Amino acid sequence: MQLLQEFIRDRLDTFPTKARRVMEYFLTNSSEVAFHSITDVAERLSVSKAQLVRVTRMLGFKGYSDFKDFLKQSLLERLSPSSIAESFQNKDIPGTLCRLEHANIDETLKHLSPEFIVKFCEAAKNAATLYCMGWGISALVAEWFHTRFAELGMKAILVRRGSLSLMEQTRALDARDMLIVCELPSYVIEVTEAVERIYKKGAYVVALTDSPAAPICRCAHLPLCVGDTSPTFGSSLLGPMFAVHVLTSVLAFNLGEEGRAALAAQKEGLHDQRVYYPAYGLRY
Repeated sequence: MQLLQEFIRDRLDTFPTKARRVMEYFLTNSSEVAFHSITDVAERLSVSKAQLVRVTRMLGFKGYSDFKDFLKQSLLERLSPSSIAESFQNKDIPGTLCRLEHANIDETLKHLSPEFIVKFCEAAKNAATLYCMGWGISALVAEWFHTRFAELGMKAILVRRGSLSLMEQTRALDARDMLIVCELPSYVIEVTEAVERIYKKGAYVVALTDSPAAPICRCAHLPLCVGDTSPTFGSSLLGPMFAVHVLTSVLAFNLGEEGRAALAAQKEGLHDQRVYYPAYGLRY
């Protein structure tokens, strides 16, 4: 990837004006180019698809699809835990980790647009039942969604791998329902197949994942990419959990009196001395 960037920069002034504008876009928007269709990129640049193909051939690729495959592979290698871990050599590891997690939250916040939050809240309020799906580490994110919905008095079902398959657990789900599926790498075939089936049944699908290249994004009405970069443990959960907290907190306000009553009932439970020690300053 770095060699390609250097190649483009070194020769940028030698290319025709229109080709130069396309290459400048490639340099600054490599992730979008890698995961969006040639039609989308052409529309954003107001050029023809044929022009994009010509530019990629000028860069030494057989065509646009080969260029996209190269970008995808380069980005995935750059973000792999092993590659990130190698970059930590001879560095202030605690400080670098803190900055990396801060970047994960910033990346998540960048995608949590007001438009996205409004759509999420409206879909959640209109759904008959909220299904929260996840596998492996992603199940932790799905479980927190489920917990927050239950605390708000909303009908929610947690779907994760157990004695029943994901297909079996979501068999009753229909077009009146909403599915929130959390899928951090590595992607699971059973999750993708279950989401595809649910999408075909007409349910509203919200996908929380790390990349628009994730297979579940093909069947998501509302995809959200979160920052999860980590040199250890595969994926960081700070970005995804930050998204859950923001989305469900805004939802609590949007529910109005129902939301306030549900949270008040949760807080009242803290005074149950069969469960909690009596204490001042209890808060929920």
